[in-house]
Amino acid sequence: MIAPSLLRDHPHYERVMVGRCDNGDGETLTHVVTLSDHRRGIELEVDARPSPTYAITASRLRVLAGAVDAPVVEAVPSLAGVGMVAGFTRRVVEAVGAGEAASFVVDAAIEVARLSRQVAKLPRERAERARDSAWDAWQLDRAGFSDLPDSCFTYSAAGVALFGTRTVSSLAYPDLYSPAPGQKRVFERRKVARLERDGDRLTLSSSMHDNVHGFDVTLEIDVRAERVVRADSVITRLPYAGICSEPQGKIHSLVGEAVDAGLSRRVQGLLGGATGCAQLYDLTTDVLKLLRA
Repeated sequence: MIAPSLLRDHPHYERVMVGRCDNGDGETLTHVVTLSDHRRGIELEVDARPSPTYAITASRLRVLAGAVDAPVVEAVPSLAGVGMVAGFTRRVVEAVGAGEAASFVVDAAIEVARLSRQVAKLPRERAERARDSAWDAWQLDRAGFSDLPDSCFTYSAAGVALFGTRTVSSLAYPDLYSPAPGQKRVFERRKVARLERDGDRLTLSSSMHDNVHGFDVTLEIDVRAERVVRADSVITRLPYAGICSEPQGKIHSLVGEAVDAGLSRRVQGLLGGATGCAQLYDLTTDVLKLLRA
């Protein structure tokens, strides 16, 4: 029977992430993530170059509440020089070690890496094309973020083929591609992950709301059968309405899935990749990870 340790002494568990992107000096952007739950709160601030390297130039950690081992805090500046690309999570795990709240810091670093894919540094004249059409904004995405191809349906061959066949609207704006010098809060995001037990049902909810996304995902698990019995999402905002909407129904494919060690891998095939939605995949796997925290 599924019995999350996070619910051992509490009827529910909630984790909140608040993040933002500021335009830093010269070539860098500054990504700030505050991560908190009932036990602790931290703020991770990272200066990094944009695509394609996403290389960290400086990183700082502040403990806002609760306990974080001193070696974990002291290790964060050593991330300078690390690129937020493939292998980044492993590098962070190696750097911060296994002390108190180390995994919490790793999760904050993952959120920083996700934020780094939201703001680019292109010439302003080129960025102004975001006002022209969804197609122009999509092309700016491909120019500003090197790792987008096949990261989700919208940036796949099948997704791009839909332009011109239907109405597509975009929430993109020029500052996402070329923020003003020193501009604060170019992009802002809030995420909430929650676990709640009611008898034999465990409800997992995961939401994300920012300048261009609005997702509220809910899973229900039968803790005795150890299977997903409900999977729904409410989508209120998408970067490219008319294309991003295509893979959203995939959330229902989780119904009947066994909640076992292989579920996260199967979720990749069900929700992620070139036929899926990267945000839907991240929100789902993040809240499922809390079952094992």
